[in-house]
Amino acid sequence: MDAKIIRTEDQYHAYLKEVGDLIVRSEVLTADEQNRMEVLTVLIESYENGKCPVEPTDPIDAILFRMEERGLKRADLIPYFGTSSRVSEVLNRKRPLTVQMIRALSLGLGISADTLVGLNEVAPVKKEIDWSKFPIKEMVSRGWMDRLTKKSIVLSESVIKDYIAGSGLQIGAASFRRSLAGDATSPTTVYALYAWLARVIQKARVSKNNMNAFDPSKINSGFLRELAQLSWSERGPLLAVEYLQNHGIVVVFEGHLKGTQVDGAALKDVDGTPIIALTLRYDRLDNFWFTLLHEVAHIWKHLDGDEEAFVDDLNVSSEDRREAEANRLAGEAFIPRLIWRRSDAYISPSKESINNLARELKIHPAIVAGRLRKDTGNFSVFSDMLGSGEVKNMFVSELEDTV
Repeated sequence: MDAKIIRTEDQYHAYLKEVGDLIVRSEVLTADEQNRMEVLTVLIESYENGKCPVEPTDPIDAILFRMEERGLKRADLIPYFGTSSRVSEVLNRKRPLTVQMIRALSLGLGISADTLVGLNEVAPVKKEIDWSKFPIKEMVSRGWMDRLTKKSIVLSESVIKDYIAGSGLQIGAASFRRSLAGDATSPTTVYALYAWLARVIQKARVSKNNMNAFDPSKINSGFLRELAQLSWSERGPLLAVEYLQNHGIVVVFEGHLKGTQVDGAALKDVDGTPIIALTLRYDRLDNFWFTLLHEVAHIWKHLDGDEEAFVDDLNVSSEDRREAEANRLAGEAFIPRLIWRRSDAYISPSKESINNLARELKIHPAIVAGRLRKDTGNFSVFSDMLGSGEVKNMFVSELEDTV
């Protein structure tokens, strides 16, 4: 594969044309051609980014931007800083960020540690687990555990410990075995997320009986593209779940717990089985498909073992490199960027142009409409094309005990 770093405009335009030609032939590409298309795309993006380098973001500006994006007030930052006075001091640049603050902000607000100070300087936070902070009432009400007696706090703690440890999430008495990544994590939701993941793992273990073994070599850009094109079918979501499970990837559905904002998660069980969990908190086809491929991208690129889980809130514009890569891979599988920017659906959006592009790419029009709304920031248009109310009806039995 003779692909080199782009140094001239002529080389840039030549690679651009070659990628465009490969995209047109995407259904019949060989494995080598698929790999070349992916390498060329990375080289093109690197060249484009180099032409317009991004200046380092000021940490406080990054925090203020994320507050505005999420509609947060200063009081909402107290869990990350400890006290209201510290919030004011940090935002007024009178107090530096500590390692603990950086860790909390990175996990909770999705601001990369590189932006806040530098990833290598961030030390892991180890805190004694407070078992009383698990959402015990909700876990019981949703049938995850038997109702606990009030005879003893120790008894309740023991039951929770067994529940969590049984899923391979906890070691000893003072630390969680599996770390959490993704934009749904925060200091205020960590216990609820661990409880939710434990439930997800339990359901996955029931579902994976008689499944084919997972072969990571099968997951590539062609795999993602084939999965994306299943959306063209009216039964697409059902076909996608079957397709993934035939390749050794378990898909489970579990509604998010109160106070959390979760679209999906990607993780591996202790035996190496990949698990994708979907909450379907937005019952729309565009959300279902993008979340699904985002999580598959995590399995492909970012999960080397069972030490980490990605828990995602896809409403957030993440600065995390791995989240950005998962977004890019999912987006390219549905609508390659070079096609998107030149399409009538993007330049002159209408129902007709959206349907035409969907037909050309063999994907559901809801995906095109969702991409347009996201890229333009105009969420008031084409809402009738998103496939609202069309997903949960396909998974009624899987969702019976999730709320």
